[in-house]
Amino acid sequence: MSKKVQSLILGLMCFILTIGVFVQVKTVNNNGTTISTNQNEAQLRDQVLKMKEKYENSYDKLQKAQKELEKVRTGVTSNNEELKELEKKIKEANMLLGMTDVKGEGVTITVEDGVATSKTLSKVDLIVHNVDILNIVNELKNSGAEAIEVNNQRIVGTTSIVCDGNVITVNGEKISSPFTITAIGMPELMTTLDRAGGYLELLREDNLKATLTKSKKINIQKYTGIMAFKYAKTIS
Repeated sequence: MSKKVQSLILGLMCFILTIGVFVQVKTVNNNGTTISTNQNEAQLRDQVLKMKEKYENSYDKLQKAQKELEKVRTGVTSNNEELKELEKKIKEANMLLGMTDVKGEGVTITVEDGVATSKTLSKVDLIVHNVDILNIVNELKNSGAEAIEVNNQRIVGTTSIVCDGNVITVNGEKISSPFTITAIGMPELMTTLDRAGGYLELLREDNLKATLTKSKKINIQKYTGIMAFKYAKTIS
C-alpha cells in the first residue's frame, strides 16, 4: 500500500472520528438541557403544590377561627338585646357582601359553546364570550337576584369577568364552557331572560346552547377571595 493511500485512509478515519466526537458532544449537551428543563418544571410544580397546600391550610384555619368567633358572638349576645341587633346587622352586611353561604329558591342558567353549521361564519361566533356572561349577570341583578354564582365563583362588588384567551376569568379564576350561572331570588322575575326576544333566545339564534330552569332550593357558596379597598376610604 502506497504512502498516498495510507494518508488518505488516515485522513478519512480522522474525519469520521471528528464527526463522531461532535455528535456525541451535541447529544450530551441536548440531554443536559432536557434534564435541566425537566428539573426546572419539577421545581415549579413542587412550589405550586406547596403554595396550594399552604393556602388550603391557612383557609382551614380561617374557617375554624370564624366558627369560633361565631360561637363567642352568639354567647355574648344571647342575653343582650342591643348586641343581638348588632349581630343581626353584621350578618345582613356579610350576606350583602357575599361573605356567607346562602340558600333559597331561584334559577339555574347553563350556557355552552355552539356547534358549527353551514351558516356559521366563524368559530368565534360559536364561543361564549365574557360579554355574554356579563349581560346575563346584569339581567339577573336587574331582575332582583340576591346572590349569583358563575361556575362556583360568587359574584360580589369587586368581581371582574374578563376574557383570557380561550377562557374567561371570574374573580381571577379561569373558567370554561359549559358555564353554569345560579341565582337566588324570585324565579318568576328572573325567567324573563328566557322570554321571546330575551338574551338567552338571542344566544340560541347564534347557535350557542342556553337553558334556564327554576329550582326551589339553590345553594350558593360565599366569596373566598380577599376583598381589599386601596382607594375608597370611609368618611368620618
